[in-house]
Amino acid sequence: MPSNNTQTEVVEQTPVHVDHLIENGELAAENAWCVSYDAEALPEQRPAFVPLALWQANQDDNELAPLLTSDTELTTELGSTLKGASAIAVDFPAFTDGRGYTIARLLRERYGYTGEIRAVGDVLVDQLDYMRRCGFSAMALRDDQHPEDALRALNAFSVRYQTDVEERQALFEKRLTASH
Repeated sequence: MPSNNTQTEVVEQTPVHVDHLIENGELAAENAWCVSYDAEALPEQRPAFVPLALWQANQDDNELAPLLTSDTELTTELGSTLKGASAIAVDFPAFTDGRGYTIARLLRERYGYTGEIRAVGDVLVDQLDYMRRCGFSAMALRDDQHPEDALRALNAFSVRYQTDVEERQALFEKRLTASH
């Protein structure tokens, strides 16, 4: 039986401007950057995160920065190219898609990126501590998430067992060092 569903998937063509932005562990006073998922045309709003290919074609525009999808393969060549970006956004299409964590960690640890890495898309309060530990310096919360909850979540843990991009020594190593 043929489907009566005439709806087609709508690709977001307008830039997204997120109101709830956490930067360096604090609620940002403002968010100048918009996010455009349109791979064909540059957005009128600036500054803007745009899809990687569009950014690569317009690297001379200082008001554009790359938007990496969760399936972006970070090659050595791309890692070197991204070092010149003023900021990088990594899209989380669903909170269950963890590939963005790997992208941020690789950018920081393997490719030495020191600028802003911003999580965008389906970003929830529960993810923020892990995002920061993987190298994200800014997180644009989904509209239904509360910034006050986000700030509390970022400070919920005072001790961590594992290493991360900021803490290179595991807790057991610290304890072992302190006991000698």
